[in-house]
Amino acid sequence: MKSTRIQQTNQRIERITSNHAVVGIDIAKDGHVAQVVDYRNRVLTPRSFAFSNTKAGFEAFWAWIQVVQASHQLTSMLVGMEPTGHYWFNLAAWLQERNVDVVLVNPVLTHRNKENRDNTPSKNDSKDALTIADLVNRGLYTEYVPQAPEFERLKTIMSDREFWMKQNGSLGNRIVRWIDLYFPEFREVFPDWTSVRSLASLRAFPLPCDLDGLTAEEVVGEWRKQGMKRCAGVSGKAKAVALLRCAARSIGNQRATEEARRDLHRLLDAYSNTVSTMEMIQHEIEALLAELPQAKQLQSIHRLGTIAVAAILGLAGDLRHYKHGRQLLRRAGLNLAECTSGKFKGQIKLSKRGDSVLRKHLYFGMLSLVGHHPDFKRWHKRNQERGMKKQASLFKLIGKLARILVGMVQREETYRSISPQPQAA
Repeated sequence: MKSTRIQQTNQRIERITSNHAVVGIDIAKDGHVAQVVDYRNRVLTPRSFAFSNTKAGFEAFWAWIQVVQASHQLTSMLVGMEPTGHYWFNLAAWLQERNVDVVLVNPVLTHRNKENRDNTPSKNDSKDALTIADLVNRGLYTEYVPQAPEFERLKTIMSDREFWMKQNGSLGNRIVRWIDLYFPEFREVFPDWTSVRSLASLRAFPLPCDLDGLTAEEVVGEWRKQGMKRCAGVSGKAKAVALLRCAARSIGNQRATEEARRDLHRLLDAYSNTVSTMEMIQHEIEALLAELPQAKQLQSIHRLGTIAVAAILGLAGDLRHYKHGRQLLRRAGLNLAECTSGKFKGQIKLSKRGDSVLRKHLYFGMLSLVGHHPDFKRWHKRNQERGMKKQASLFKLIGKLARILVGMVQREETYRSISPQPQAA
């Protein structure tokens, strides 16, 4: 397709001929609702068709649509649906196995166009299905192109990693809350509670009363029992003394000590399991990236980390399908949007209509690049010298990175550092 949005929309409209049955499907968890229109948006089915999200339901829908096509002498079919949660995946895959073209309609568009036919704000499944079909006819859809297996595997494991990252953060917050309640002075000795010595201390003597009557040598001995190999020495004994002093003047809650102790042990066990899971996922991601030639191309950009590369390839998919970096930015919701009317000119800002996880990793990846990569560091400094704010410069460079990534993959090249231009005397 050509690059401009208007041309793309026109081509989508021209794709639909007088032989097409345009099917709109409203997706739900247990059942779906379908309506059919022709290429001129005339409704061909006076009643909507409801079917269950099962194989029997899919076959009943298929039989119904065949009858509709036969009764109106239609030979082609285009099925549009909303990507509602994960409930649409199975139906879309089932239809594509039968060589049916499946397209996706943004739920925001459905919500904003529901009054087109009847000029009322009412909403129901049948009306939504008809609205989806109307939007498909107007070319307001995107193609559903399943990813290659290697990209699908990467997407699945990155989604898994996001879940465990949230679990890890939630458990960490819970442990910090526990420390603040029962041993607030603990963080004076161990500012980073995730360090090995800190975790050993929390397991051995979680409450200040557990340190009563102990000496520094006994504290070091308990650390050794927790599996610490290098727990003594001058710094170790100093930490033990400081911990004993903090426990002696602690203002922590001393009620329900047994329950609090068991609570912390459960939290630490869960945190340890989460950390182990994250390490396993990291190894799996590295193994998957080793099988992808595109990953080697992206990793040729120094300091673009493993997770950033995995997020780009897993969530954006095969970059060979992109013709310009703007498409990658739109996928991440990093394209610019403005609200202007007459003399009013609104503020230009990010649309944020895209994959939030991809957007996050592009941003974090850029932070790493402007901190360590000589080219991006130089471009970032130049932008700021020209009066651009730091955040604006970062997002501008994300756009540059998107163009570089798509260009590298399209040309099958690796990154070559750009030498600064010599200044005129």
